[in-house]
Amino acid sequence: MRLDGKVAVITGGTGAMGQAAARRFLSAGARVVLADIRQAGGQVADQIRRDGGQAVFVQADVTSPQDVQQLMEEAHSWGGHIDVLFNNAGIGPPTEKRVTEMPEEVWNQVLAVNLTGVFLCSKYGIPYLVDRGGGSVINTASIAGLRANTALPSTAYTVSKAGVIALTKQCAVDYAAYHVRVNAICPGPIDTPIIAPFMSDPEVKERFSSKVPLGRIGEPADVASLVLFLASEESSWITGSAVVIDGGLTAG
Repeated sequence: MRLDGKVAVITGGTGAMGQAAARRFLSAGARVVLADIRQAGGQVADQIRRDGGQAVFVQADVTSPQDVQQLMEEAHSWGGHIDVLFNNAGIGPPTEKRVTEMPEEVWNQVLAVNLTGVFLCSKYGIPYLVDRGGGSVINTASIAGLRANTALPSTAYTVSKAGVIALTKQCAVDYAAYHVRVNAICPGPIDTPIIAPFMSDPEVKERFSSKVPLGRIGEPADVASLVLFLASEESSWITGSAVVIDGGLTAG
């Protein structure tokens, strides 16, 4: 029970990676607060409780300071404390363009969710970890934050994820003295609804998978295993890292 007695807040909790992490946390003994802008999160939490886990859903928009502040207050009130923040909410809209053709509203939306959302969750969540005497923050970045996308334009997404990595490193330094560890995960292609339209064609999926040295697209469960490690005390000397999980895609 690697997270026995811990309370974890997961944003983007109704998404594939959020749900996979939630179930992995629960199996390790944690109680889980699922947060999402979509009301479907209530159904996810209900199912978890029917399965014997302890979970609650809080509807929240991570771009809203008021929503995020209320999320953390409700999480603390329900759980009694907060030990883990998995700042996972994010978007990857298909309308991305090169910078000269980028619609300003798309740029603003992507940065608001992917970067400002992590900022707000850190701003209002980390104080609870400090009060607890320490904890773990895991931010979802991407390999897109480490290098430009040469396959297709990805201006706002790339910049937002690079920003998450930079914010992660700064917070890691700022809160290390309080025993709060802050790390980012940098997934490669993961089989989630975001890439589902591309993967529906078996030929395209095979071509995509063949570029990954390990020979397959990643699964949400792969990411959940890494997140659990970073949330647990097994990673107690890791902070400020951007941990790549991409099947070897960026190694070459």
